[in-house]
Amino acid sequence: MDNWIKEKIGCTAERLSLKDIEEYRLQKLRATLDHALRHSPFYQKHLQYYSDNGLKDLADFKNIPFTTPEDIRDQGLQMLCVSQSEIERVVTLDSSGTTGKPKRLYFTAEDQKLTVDFFMQGMSLLTSPGDKVLILMPGERPGGIGDLLATALERIGAIPVKHGFVTDLKETLEIISRDRINVLVGVPIQVLALAKYYEWTGGAKPLALKKMLLSTDYVPQATVDYIQKVWGCEVFRYYGMTEMGLGGGIECSKHNGFHLHVADFFLEVIHPATGEVLPEGEYGEVVLTTLTRKGMPLIRYRTGDLSRYLPGNCPCQWVTPRLENIKARKSGVVHIAPDCSLTIADLDESLLPLPGVVDFSATVFSDSGQTILELEIKSLGKKVGPTAIRDRLFLNKSLQWAENKGKLKVIVKEVCYADDFIPIDRKRVIKILYS
Repeated sequence: MDNWIKEKIGCTAERLSLKDIEEYRLQKLRATLDHALRHSPFYQKHLQYYSDNGLKDLADFKNIPFTTPEDIRDQGLQMLCVSQSEIERVVTLDSSGTTGKPKRLYFTAEDQKLTVDFFMQGMSLLTSPGDKVLILMPGERPGGIGDLLATALERIGAIPVKHGFVTDLKETLEIISRDRINVLVGVPIQVLALAKYYEWTGGAKPLALKKMLLSTDYVPQATVDYIQKVWGCEVFRYYGMTEMGLGGGIECSKHNGFHLHVADFFLEVIHPATGEVLPEGEYGEVVLTTLTRKGMPLIRYRTGDLSRYLPGNCPCQWVTPRLENIKARKSGVVHIAPDCSLTIADLDESLLPLPGVVDFSATVFSDSGQTILELEIKSLGKKVGPTAIRDRLFLNKSLQWAENKGKLKVIVKEVCYADDFIPIDRKRVIKILYS
């Protein structure tokens, strides 16, 4: 990635350095702030500090106010820096809030070219010319994620095969086998279901899979390990969100965090409560600033993702900063007791290694001061059984402590499937029924 970043930022040194990245960031932050201040009605009010004081250095950036998902919902059109006639694509994200008001993100043709650029760079780590790449994401609409990914793959000499989300495990596996697919791009829980179905049905048909990229949701280590065990292929994680224009970061071959697309984004990690910028190594909320977006730049946008910058250098020798795998969203942490919390990632790592378990749903609610965790386990062929499920769950010592102290009660239900299982295609969350 360093060579790609070096070229994008116009670095003429023999090797990219953190100083080169910081100098570029400061230049691009000033340009982004100027662009937003000149062209966006929202930012003309929002950036009063910058209008009055400018930006002396990177440390000064912490004085710029945050933007939020509510700003996008309520004032999305006012955030635009171009006329609506220049907008090539609008992406609507449904709200999980009480108002139900969606977020709308606006992209120019130039913005979408950046997405293709991200995908070209990322997929070049996984593919060689002539590789067949199955895209298990929507690709029927021009400008959609599958369509842009297919364009990127064609430009680096790979052969894209558009498929869409998995709706029939048997049918998708037949395509992977018949078409001799080499690389797969998909949603973590859907690809895990494919691997478990393949194993459950005997794995008779040989596959040509070498590598795969998992994105759109948290990628549990349990999922990576299971896929690598069944198919023997290398699994890469990708970090991106619609607000980023589907860019963000990707793992290198050392699989030790996301190397960030620093030419196009500046990410900070802040204390979720105070907003203080945290040093490398400390966990907090990820805050996004786009550096090259024309249509709808986002400045200090609070993503709700919780992570940290990884300290030290990556063994791969790239100098690009690394973000740890996103393990939770701020709104997705269930607080059971002091020093005892629960996330969907905790449940994934506990439950997904169980043989036959392809997914689960989790609901929490309160009853007389006790947290009730209701699990519905979805498995192939036969039930796993409540004892095995509880044994795996309570390998998490803090959950075991909470149950022993009467602060947590776990209710387990199981549903068995065969060929009729359709894996979920959305982000998976714990359903929280209390404030």
